[in-house]
Amino acid sequence: MHKMLKLDAKPNPVEVELAKSAVVVVDMQNAFASRGGMLDIAGVDISGASRVVTSIKGVLDAARRANIQVVYVQMGHKPDLSNSGGPNSPNWHKELAMNLMNFRPELKGKLLTEGTWDFEIVEALKPQPGDLVVIKTRYSGFAGTTLDSQLRTRGIRYLFFAGIATNVCVESTLRDAYFQDYWPILIADGAMQAGPASMHEATLFNVENFFGWTIQAEEFVRAMKAPTP
Repeated sequence: MHKMLKLDAKPNPVEVELAKSAVVVVDMQNAFASRGGMLDIAGVDISGASRVVTSIKGVLDAARRANIQVVYVQMGHKPDLSNSGGPNSPNWHKELAMNLMNFRPELKGKLLTEGTWDFEIVEALKPQPGDLVVIKTRYSGFAGTTLDSQLRTRGIRYLFFAGIATNVCVESTLRDAYFQDYWPILIADGAMQAGPASMHEATLFNVENFFGWTIQAEEFVRAMKAPTP
């Protein structure tokens, strides 16, 4: 008998199987969460980042104690930008790091570039042995990566999402998960938007009404402590 656990979620309770669950941490890198990182350089308000880091740390600690798979998706360009798509790709013109590096030559090779401080996962959330790390070059963690096959070989069906930015990479990855028949659950206070607060609320609305469910971090931690029936 598989252990199904009912979560106090919005817009309605949802049942998940913990043995088939994973926490997906999206882009919790210095670029997005640290002073002097890409978002900060771009003038985006990152004052909420430390709160998100603390929230995610509690989620990851609970997940690891419960032997739930932890997955990091991490945005990164090759130093020669060979995986950026080049000028013929809209990614070259719209993705924030590419945009900044194209318009400010002094930033070339410094933003979201593999091997740099900006690219690294923030110190408080460093991956641990047994965690899965998937490098991506587009907003969605499923675009051109092995994420789907890595999850399927582990028998994972239920995905808990956290990270930055709620309205860009988190929502993009969550939507793709939904399209591929995973059950997406967004940890609402484990994510932060790029832009005004209304962008975070818009993603919560989208997820709750069209793509999945949302919960609070404390509900996830509670669920991990729930006794086995």
